[in-house]
Amino acid sequence: MKTAFITGITGQDGSYLAELLLAKNYQVVGMVSAKNDIGKQNIADLENDLVLVEGDLLDKNSLEKIILKYEPDEIYNLAGISFIPTSWEKPILTYDINAMGVVRILEIIRDNHLNSRFFQASSARMFGESEEEKQTEETKFNPKDPYAISKLAAHLNVGLFRKHFGIFACCGILFNHESEKRGEEFVTRKISLGAVKIKLGLQKQLALGNLDAVADWGYAPDYVQGMWLILQQEKADDYILATGELHSVRQICEIAFAKLGLDYKDYVVRDEQFYREKPAKNYYGDSSKAQKILNWKRAVDFEMMIEKMVDYDLKKLKLI
Repeated sequence: MKTAFITGITGQDGSYLAELLLAKNYQVVGMVSAKNDIGKQNIADLENDLVLVEGDLLDKNSLEKIILKYEPDEIYNLAGISFIPTSWEKPILTYDINAMGVVRILEIIRDNHLNSRFFQASSARMFGESEEEKQTEETKFNPKDPYAISKLAAHLNVGLFRKHFGIFACCGILFNHESEKRGEEFVTRKISLGAVKIKLGLQKQLALGNLDAVADWGYAPDYVQGMWLILQQEKADDYILATGELHSVRQICEIAFAKLGLDYKDYVVRDEQFYREKPAKNYYGDSSKAQKILNWKRAVDFEMMIEKMVDYDLKKLKLI
């Protein structure tokens, strides 16, 4: 039986990855924080099958204790600060967790001569406003916020440890991916939840920013499948995971409200505090390398994803 260690196991990606690995008969060790239980509901159905241990990306001793005890075949680093506004408020903490946390794990693997394969969740925000709209593994990085800079530092260190120390360390450069477990502060979930609350009479309006803003949005369970595939290859490498399609915030509203028999135009209002200007270009990811080498493909399209989120929120709120 293989053992996998997941940081950020209570998050959207971590919980879906744990589910996937348990189905593949892995022993799954998940790191949770002693300070809070954020997202614990995401693993409620799996908890009895998991080994949950306390640790912190800020504390190398706690990481080393876990890794040396379980000697995992695979390590997936999915923890970190991922909400952009938080990175502006706390840039030092963001860098310490997102960048230095990765270096701490890589040092543990190196210094203890472990054969653990390491996966880092990199972000498409590392590209920033690049010259080309279609972004590939060769696109130049141009990060524009503290979060993106911290993720780029981690990404570059993974490549450095892979090349210099021979560690099997890989990055998945992830474009936006959503699901029923997405945090309520993110726009996709804000819309699905808001639409359901309006349908149930719990809310009258939904305040949003720029409805014409677009992004490359995929479904999180498809992306964790890609993470696993990346660590199954003979050669360690980095891969973009993306849909290659662009959809707007307006389209999310149309699908979510229509699913509930409503017209979004009757309920969605513009709020300047959420408004963001569209970038000069519309950026999307090219996952052809992952499709060719990993045989990775997504199972859930954009419309199906939004409808799944609405169904989940409807069921959740009806039970409350």
